[in-house]
Amino acid sequence: MSRTYKRILLLMMGGSGTRFGAPVPKQFVEVEGKPTFSYLVEKYASIDFADRMVIVCNGDWVDYTREWVGNLGLGIDWAVVNGGASRSESVKNGLTEAAKSAVAGDIVFIHDVTHPYVDEAHLEELSAAATAHGGATMGECQYDTVYGIDPETRMLERVIPRQTVVTGASPEAFEFSRIWGIYSTLSVDELENYTSAGALALAFDIPIEVVPTDLINLKITYRNDMEAFKKLFHNYYF
Repeated sequence: MSRTYKRILLLMMGGSGTRFGAPVPKQFVEVEGKPTFSYLVEKYASIDFADRMVIVCNGDWVDYTREWVGNLGLGIDWAVVNGGASRSESVKNGLTEAAKSAVAGDIVFIHDVTHPYVDEAHLEELSAAATAHGGATMGECQYDTVYGIDPETRMLERVIPRQTVVTGASPEAFEFSRIWGIYSTLSVDELENYTSAGALALAFDIPIEVVPTDLINLKITYRNDMEAFKKLFHNYYF
């Protein structure tokens, strides 16, 4: 049966890359002649998953991003919008753009481009979970021993049962009207109390199902992460 709702993808790439320590933000560092973000953009377009793509971009790189994406010939409705001074403001800006065409029942997916892979095998499950509950997220299950520590002394305090924790992964997914109903009513300052859309959704009682991901949950934050991506990306993109 065909879908009766739209899938809207927010690609979050508004960061300045301070921790990365390069002349350009990490999402624009070139790998084999292409900016890192373009691999994720092309991957999503190639699997024909989303109906619309909203790229939330570092303000200094909006024109560059629009030109690059325009030259890709994606065959999907897309827009590039200016990110904000913080992650929360950037998500709000992306949702504001998405709201121009979204209706109740549509699902919005929020993918941070510093997570450069797409778990294609579980996207449909993620979409179904968000439709059923209002929210869902990819999550990496933990198989090593997980400890709780004193953050000041760094001394171990307890063992946390690993079956009770996951590491968050991209994308998160939400029924659009529910997550937009929160972002649209809170100020940017109020949104700063939450580290992610998932944290905000939990605080406002949106149930979130975890869909375990099988992919390596690489996040490009530091230069050594980029080096790991360069070594691994041929196994995924080619």
